[in-house]
Amino acid sequence: MSTFKTILDARSDRLDDILETAASVVQGGGTIVFPGDTSYQIGCDPYRSEAIDAIYRGKRRADEKPLALHVASPAEFLEYARSNPLAILASKRLMPGPVIAVVRKPEYVSDEFAAGERTIGIRVPDDDLARAILERCGPLAATTADPAGGPRYAGGDDISSLPSADLLVRNGPTRYDRESTIVDLSGPTPRLVRDGMLAYDRLTELLGPVERRNVKVRSH
Repeated sequence: MSTFKTILDARSDRLDDILETAASVVQGGGTIVFPGDTSYQIGCDPYRSEAIDAIYRGKRRADEKPLALHVASPAEFLEYARSNPLAILASKRLMPGPVIAVVRKPEYVSDEFAAGERTIGIRVPDDDLARAILERCGPLAATTADPAGGPRYAGGDDISSLPSADLLVRNGPTRYDRESTIVDLSGPTPRLVRDGMLAYDRLTELLGPVERRNVKVRSH
């Protein structure tokens, strides 16, 4: 059963109260569930190992699957992605948006956060409340709060599908109802990792040629 120490609703509670409560929880090493653009997210301070562990436990998430770094603005994204040749173009044309941009891991980002990978995924969500929370709390390590293969949480009273956290911020349904697109920007050409809200054809309009994985179809 999902449990939350505090539940706030952006449709009725003051924004300042929400931001101050979220910041207090995150800075105290806690976890928060908050609305993103494609789903509700569960997040924490990316430098708090115990909070990251709590997310993995609550989500029953495999150790080798890293969380994404959620940041408040395209400019903040560039602070982490300067060594990637496509970063400036992507920051202008994809962000904010329903996209996870995979970039080379900066040296100052821990291997623990990256789950041993040489890259990290970064999001600038297309949601005003999410960006306000990120602006107040700093970057958050986060992943979808929805259960794998389970029902989407629409921001209502039924919180049974959510993992437990210290704070839940509700704001009704998210802007988009499909998962985010994942695009790898760490090489010389963008590569589509996962189809999502931003379609392949739209990606090519914004970024130019985009590689995509070819899957062999075998007859049986």
